Amino acid sequence: MDIEALRHDTPGTTGRVHLNNAGAGLMSRRTLRAITAHLELEAAVGGYEAADQEQERIGATYGSVAELIGGRADEVALFGNSTQAWNAAFHALELSPGARVLTGRAEYGSNVLAYLQAARRTGAEIVVVPDDASGRLDTTALAALIDERTALVGVSHVPTSGGLVNPAAEIGRITRAAGVPFLLDATQSVGQFPVDVREIGCDMLTATGRKFLRGPRGTGFLWVSSDALDRLEPSVVEIESANWDGGRGFTWQPGARRFATWEMAYANVLGLDSAVRQALDLGMDQIGKRAFALGDLLRRRLDALPGVTTHDQGTEKCAIVTAKVDGIPTADVAAALAAQHINVTTTVAEHTQFDSEIRDVHPLVRLSPHYYNTEAEIDRAVEVIAGLTR
Repeated sequence: MDIEALRHDTPGTTGRVHLNNAGAGLMSRRTLRAITAHLELEAAVGGYEAADQEQERIGATYGSVAELIGGRADEVALFGNSTQAWNAAFHALELSPGARVLTGRAEYGSNVLAYLQAARRTGAEIVVVPDDASGRLDTTALAALIDERTALVGVSHVPTSGGLVNPAAEIGRITRAAGVPFLLDATQSVGQFPVDVREIGCDMLTATGRKFLRGPRGTGFLWVSSDALDRLEPSVVEIESANWDGGRGFTWQPGARRFATWEMAYANVLGLDSAVRQALDLGMDQIGKRAFALGDLLRRRLDALPGVTTHDQGTEKCAIVTAKVDGIPTADVAAALAAQHINVTTTVAEHTQFDSEIRDVHPLVRLSPHYYNTEAEIDRAVEVIAGLTR
């Protein structure tokens, strides 16, 4: 990778250190041009007319996303964010009293709330699979918990609150053998390192464009295996997702289009396509190696500071680094970094409720470098934190 060229093509790297890619990555000029060009076209000719003119490029986005994750274009539906996509998948399952949903302690907060609502409405049971000694979801315990009542295994690949990478492919092998649907929330993994739905063996996957993919906010997608469609009944139907039969009935659109909505922000869609194509051009293997290396460097540097503790779990740790400074409120640490034009954020217990039941560590400072960050930027962030401990 030509890091200097990538940074030159990323306006946000000028004047600040962006270590909040787990929140929203910095867009490249290439992606900005794709978005603004379509907005200008809409302003010049009209929204419908602009969509008609760019129909081929808009349609190509489905193929780009599919290529990124190893699926097919007809298995992809686009959404305004990953939570919408996840809810579309989850609420397409029919849960009955006594049905069990198995999930992990690292599950994202919005997903947890959806599980709790479903349990309240249907009488289903939410079962939290224990962690292994490293903090990953314990796949041996998962296999033992699956039985005839299991309706879904839903897991966050990487949590919002740390560098843990859950063993998605191992989970996929277990769910395939048991014939149980597997919904993978890949919001923090797609764009950060290679993710292949065929290798993982999940039935549904959701992700966002704004984080490590470096796309615009207001973008997300759902991938659904063709083999899983017979188990799913979308909870929302509209003119994009179904065809009226001329009488009092309708038929679903083929593939993942049955989850889609007619109205979309096409400028954002084209921005998403640009960001995905850039990731593909750079190569996800190379992106993942550099992101992990920067995360490892940052974690080791922080662990070497007196009074600073990192809290990332798992045997494999990604580019999300969480830390606490003894005696200094987390908000003050984040504010000190912000005062030096270093972008970070903080974790809250509400975003990983099941994890918070057993780990009383939040709030933590969350720093998340990506491939366009430099080692010098890592040093700068560590120096600011080191200054707080003196």
